[in-house]
Amino acid sequence: MTAARRTLARAVYEAGTLVGRSPAIALAVAGWHGHGVPVGEDTDIAIEGYPRSANSFAVAAFAVAQPESVRIAHHTHSPANVIAAVRRGIPALVLIREPEDAVVELVLLKPALTVGQALRGWVRFYRPLLPFRDRFVAARTEEVLSDLAAVIARVNERFGTSFAAFDPTEESVAAVRGAAGGYWEGRTGRGLPLVGRTQGTEEGRDAERERLHVAFRAPDLERGRRRAARLHETFTSGLPGPVGGRG
Repeated sequence: MTAARRTLARAVYEAGTLVGRSPAIALAVAGWHGHGVPVGEDTDIAIEGYPRSANSFAVAAFAVAQPESVRIAHHTHSPANVIAAVRRGIPALVLIREPEDAVVELVLLKPALTVGQALRGWVRFYRPLLPFRDRFVAARTEEVLSDLAAVIARVNERFGTSFAAFDPTEESVAAVRGAAGGYWEGRTGRGLPLVGRTQGTEEGRDAERERLHVAFRAPDLERGRRRAARLHETFTSGLPGPVGGRG
């Protein structure tokens, strides 16, 4: 990626995280770009989270578990999609991962971004959702991956719905992998944001991942880390698993 394109990609990412709190703007842009599935009149549930928080698994597994087709709003990676669902009385599930791991994995995937940018993006995703915290269900990434059935049970209890639980059989897990892979294969052309989605394998990434963890802990990001830690603690308080984050 050229320096000019990298600069443009960073500017686009910054703009996206800033307008992400506004359903009127963010969802219109997402619809035009084909970026994710915005909330609509026929949405059954919204499932959203910061990137690299098990979004693809949660959406695919939730859909596979249901005996009939359901319309899921997802992958806009903007708080606006959750806010739109809440305002319409649509069930919403918000996924949350410890900020350091989420930020590092996003920058590893999208190296045009800086760690500081990705950290700001994390805060900008969750902070606008604070006023609505009691109107959606939150779930840690770890619980989504290990016990999605319990997460779906909380959704049903909170919203009076009857969504079917996910049973992680060999067949259902294979179906989830196929569904998640098919979604990403279909994201081409105008629908792929400028910041892109880096393709590749995990081979050779360990050193870069460790470098990004070190960058996340740099002194100049202390304020951002504290903000993220407070948000993480607020959203995960009372959920299964440890409270808070690394800060």
